[in-house]
Amino acid sequence: ILIDEARTPLIISGPSDDRSELYVSINKIIPDVQPEHYKLDEKTRSVTYTDEGNDFIEQRLYADGLLDSEATLYDPESTTLVHHVTQGLRAHVLFKKDKDYIVRDNEVVLIDEFTGRMMSGRRLSDGLHQAIEAKEKCKIQPENVTLASVTFQNYFRLYEKLAGMTGTAQTEAEEFMEIYKLGVVSVPTNQPVARVDDHDAVYRTVREKYEAIVKTIQEAHDRGQPILVGTTSIEKSELISNMLKEAKVEHNVLNARHHEQEAQIVADAGKPGTVTIATNMAGRGTDIQLGGNAEMKVMAEIEADPDADPMAIRKRVEAEHAVDKKKVIDAGGLYVLATERHESRRIDNQLRGRSGRQGDPGRSSFYLSLEDDLMRIFGSERLDKVLSTLGMNEGEAIIHPWVNKSLEKAQAKVEGRNFEIRKHLLKYDDVMNDQRKAIFGQRREIMEADDLSDVIRDMRHQVIDDLVDVHMPPKSYADQWTMEGLYADTIRYLGIDEPVIAWGDEEGVDDHEIRDRLSKASDEFMAQKAAAFGPENMRMIEKSLLLQTIDAKWREHLVTLEHLRSVVGFRGYAQRDPLNEYKSEGFGLFETLLNTLRTEVSEKLSQIRPLTEDEQKQMIAQAMARQQEDVAPGVTHAQDSSPVPQAAAQGFDENDPSTWGNPGRNQACPCGSGKKFKHCHGAN
Repeated sequence: ILIDEARTPLIISGPSDDRSELYVSINKIIPDVQPEHYKLDEKTRSVTYTDEGNDFIEQRLYADGLLDSEATLYDPESTTLVHHVTQGLRAHVLFKKDKDYIVRDNEVVLIDEFTGRMMSGRRLSDGLHQAIEAKEKCKIQPENVTLASVTFQNYFRLYEKLAGMTGTAQTEAEEFMEIYKLGVVSVPTNQPVARVDDHDAVYRTVREKYEAIVKTIQEAHDRGQPILVGTTSIEKSELISNMLKEAKVEHNVLNARHHEQEAQIVADAGKPGTVTIATNMAGRGTDIQLGGNAEMKVMAEIEADPDADPMAIRKRVEAEHAVDKKKVIDAGGLYVLATERHESRRIDNQLRGRSGRQGDPGRSSFYLSLEDDLMRIFGSERLDKVLSTLGMNEGEAIIHPWVNKSLEKAQAKVEGRNFEIRKHLLKYDDVMNDQRKAIFGQRREIMEADDLSDVIRDMRHQVIDDLVDVHMPPKSYADQWTMEGLYADTIRYLGIDEPVIAWGDEEGVDDHEIRDRLSKASDEFMAQKAAAFGPENMRMIEKSLLLQTIDAKWREHLVTLEHLRSVVGFRGYAQRDPLNEYKSEGFGLFETLLNTLRTEVSEKLSQIRPLTEDEQKQMIAQAMARQQEDVAPGVTHAQDSSPVPQAAAQGFDENDPSTWGNPGRNQACPCGSGKKFKHCHGAN
């Protein structure tokens, strides 16, 4: 979590507009896109259209009526379309079924690349998840809008103290110190390690590698040695499973599809001759016990036969387990066979560490090919030349410490790149983090405050100061003032109709005098409003309105910052530091957010008023009409014109609670007090 997942920020999101038809329409175009229409960069997991691809997409969008005949793909109005077309291509080219996600119950569920487990409830942002749903013909969920966002690094920095324990932290010691200021201490093993770690075996092709793996599995199975085969994806685990079925080798498969049986499969994985094929999820945090898990077998047998003597069952099972454990130890302990190197050495070390626990014997091997993702993307050319020079025959592997060093360099290169990504992400998030602290701190103060009238008044006075500064700039002459504009803005933002234009014509009046008059008039206006609502209701309205406006403005601000973050890199072409540009523009945007917040809150509060008696009756009638529709869900549009609402309105009496129906707890009380129902007649 502290290292791997820190590349991805934590996002709390809410549903946005439903654009499922657009995703379906674009998904019909993407399968026709040819390899020459785009450039794929597997190192950065990015894909971009070529000029030829842009022309092809544009013509298809014209033909399908998604793009106006007079518009082009790169007009400002087409920005959204370009984004969705690019996400559609990413969904088809970069995201593979049974590796990055699985489809379960007509739903696309992501798979954690580090643990191999399903991540239910997590979704990709920016419409990418919807593009994958369209690709797999699943139900397309609405897009999400970011409500709050924080990186793992800044989230964990909120804790006063951090500590942890893991078997694989040494390779990331530099990052722990630089990001979290945490030192890494290596603790000696309890028992000496008896596991044998073989040098990597590298084959020319994937086919040769898999044939060698199946042969090795058969040999281990025949001599009674339990073997755990580690794969990087569901797809590859099932490919090996099919090859073993053809070879008639009994085996268990543990991946995100079969996670329900995980405990049982891991419990049996140490039995003599057991073959377990697994993604990175198997045995994480649990010991694969040699000879099998005796305790689980005892519990299972007691459950199966409650009348039997538990002590007799335990004695028999433990005796059988001792025999099985000796067989496994004699055969060499648990054999971990990895079918591919991961991008991170830590995950490889975690896989090796499944074997040879607590001083038990064991063995680990990595079978690789030049066609594996890591080798292909991060430098197999040199190795390929060496293997060609050696004149290797088909099915032969090269096994040499030099190969291990070469692979570890490739992995270190990937880890270094990922570290840079995380550091880069953190630098940008640090800019937002100061703003986040300010907004959330203000929000908490509002939540905990009983009376916000002083805060609201200060906001209103600041709005008046800003308006006066705009229309009556400091040190300006009277003939430079725009009093008509000030008059219009005081009506719009403050709800007061004062003779502002006439004030400007008075002899000796200045901006300070105008500020004082407007502040006094707005304070009196809001005092009258508070009296009309009642002090308690007014405090509740102010708090509710302030919180809603802060949340809405912060959401908009996050979207703006995301957009700025995605394009600020282009400033580098102008010899400017993108990070400094992001800081300065981000600060300007935050100031705009605070100004807009003050203005909107003042404007909304100036416009609210208590409902008239007729409006209350009309609202209650509408609520009762909706209740009638809920009771009779089969009502059609033709029936909507029936006189039910009128009848309900005629039967309503504000002095007779029996005629009120069932008002909502947060609706205005039908008695006309102006309070919420839960604070008035609903309190009992």
